[in-house]
Amino acid sequence: MMKIQFSAVALLVALSMASLFEIGLASPNTVPAFLWSPHLQSANGELDEVVNYQVMSAKDLVGSVFTQGGWSNFLCSEKKLEQPVDVALVFIGRELLSSDVSSKRNSDSALVNTLSNLFTASNFSLAFPYIAAPGEERMENLLLSGLKDACPNNVGVSNIVFSDSCFVEDGTIQKLSDLQSFKDHLLARRETRKEGETDLVVLCSEGSESKSQAGQSHSERESILELVSSVEQSGSKYTALYVSDPYWYTSYKTLQRFLAETAKGNSTPEVATACDELCKFKSSLLEGILVGIVFLLILISGLCCMAGIDTPTRFETPQDS
Repeated sequence: MMKIQFSAVALLVALSMASLFEIGLASPNTVPAFLWSPHLQSANGELDEVVNYQVMSAKDLVGSVFTQGGWSNFLCSEKKLEQPVDVALVFIGRELLSSDVSSKRNSDSALVNTLSNLFTASNFSLAFPYIAAPGEERMENLLLSGLKDACPNNVGVSNIVFSDSCFVEDGTIQKLSDLQSFKDHLLARRETRKEGETDLVVLCSEGSESKSQAGQSHSERESILELVSSVEQSGSKYTALYVSDPYWYTSYKTLQRFLAETAKGNSTPEVATACDELCKFKSSLLEGILVGIVFLLILISGLCCMAGIDTPTRFETPQDS
């Protein structure tokens, strides 16, 4: 009886562990991040290429950029270095995954090769191949909060500019519409920027879907190359960060399309009841788990009932009459 109960408990524990293992496998994919600068030097003056293979959160990435990447040294007024940079560029992509960097069959090999060339050709470079998806938080907001945390006394950034595609909670930040506006801004800041000042420029990609709808021709690779080339031609010293944030963009666009379609009225009632392949897979998986639990309970109940039957082990021989 005790052995049967112990086996049932062990089976339930194994089923729970299997469910947790399945949930772990279904966790979101990671994204890469690259930090480079042809003007910053390492402590020993040699080329410094560091790859951090740890899986870290987006918030920890921002902290590493300000500490390990040294951004707090020229973005905070109380930590100015002898080798400051004029511009800190941030590119927030929407399509690149960690698997695209490690696999030869990636979705955008041109972008990966461009980032690799910029990374290896710089004097100072850091790579973070595995960054967990930030979830509901936007990377641009994490960057601003990380800047405030790294510079608690006074932020030494003289000018902060974001693109219109970036979603930032601070309404006082200046926003620019297109890539040409960024080029004109960098050219104008070259004439007005004082010595020792650093500008923060953040460009958020709109994704391939929005580009095709708006008729834009600039890919992430082209935007990076043109903006970096514009900074180099102006003679400004710069450091750049590329990080991918496709998950919030995908979920936001899906919700945006859903709200736009349901706002039309009852003309598209199938939107609210449609179930795609992922929905069907999850429903089938949940149905299988529920049926398995029911059969498991029936099996355990039957075994317990059978173990509770108390039959004699031997019978007395009948007496002769």
